[in-house]
Amino acid sequence: MILSVKNLKKTFKDGDKVLEVLKGVSFNLNKGDILTIKGPSGSGKSTLLSLLGTLDQPDSGEVIIDNNNLKDIKDYDLIRNTHIGFIFQFHNLISELNVVENVTIPTLIAGKKIDEAYVNELFDYFDLSNRKKSFPLDLSGGEKQRISVMRAIINKPSIVIADEPTGNLDEHNAIKMIDLFQKLNHDFNLTFVIATHDKKVFNIGDKKMNLYDGILL
Repeated sequence: MILSVKNLKKTFKDGDKVLEVLKGVSFNLNKGDILTIKGPSGSGKSTLLSLLGTLDQPDSGEVIIDNNNLKDIKDYDLIRNTHIGFIFQFHNLISELNVVENVTIPTLIAGKKIDEAYVNELFDYFDLSNRKKSFPLDLSGGEKQRISVMRAIINKPSIVIADEPTGNLDEHNAIKMIDLFQKLNHDFNLTFVIATHDKKVFNIGDKKMNLYDGILL
């Protein structure tokens, strides 16, 4: 089992009110699973992904990633850098860095030597070898998002977390992104947790769940 989530609960204060955003979310994933999650805006999808990605902490419950119980982890930066890849709705590339530098940032943060052969293989795989010296402003929207996906997997994470990954793409590039996720899953056995409003993205999940009123079903 690559990911185990047990009875996650999360509340937020809104003035005098306490909002129960997650009311006891539980699920398990094996390596190579694709979990897609849909739900209305405000249903807690982004909150759930933030908890899985160690960007926030639950009020109660457990998240276990590749046998690492987050309750027992003191260095969240390390677990985030080595076990979790993030793909956001917006690419969040650094405009002052070229695409190779953007992709390899997680490797540098981990204090590891950049494997140039591996980087070259990834650029070939993503069909972006001709863009290595380009900067984000030179890229199309679809290319920027593909670079962000490459950055997410550069450290060979245990899970890849994607929050509305096609939300900022036109239909053509959204379909290309969906195809890319399925190809990465097939070729590298990558595990995905994807929150989406896009029906096409939702349908690629071999596990599909709905988050509504703080409950994941």
